[in-house]
Amino acid sequence: MKTLSRGLLALVAVYALAALPLLAAPDVKTYQVTGPVLEVTPTSITVQKGEEKWQIARDKRTKAPADVKVGAKVTVYYTMVASEVEVKDAKGKK
Repeated sequence: MKTLSRGLLALVAVYALAALPLLAAPDVKTYQVTGPVLEVTPTSITVQKGEEKWQIARDKRTKAPADVKVGAKVTVYYTMVASEVEVKDAKGKK
């Protein structure tokens, strides 16, 4: 009985840890862009959407097949993340 309880507790712990990223930022909106790949580097992927080129940063956490090649049609899912916030004075204040 103790083994079953420990196993169940371990399973619950694994699922709880897996859900933490979902709980941390529930209000973050995700976006997507679909089109042919123009360029792939270790830090970015560039996709053609109509007349626009979308360069999207990526890092070691980005889930992507290792064989993404130029010309392949892909859908990239992304979020917008602030890198810096600067406060400006209101216009007209002296």
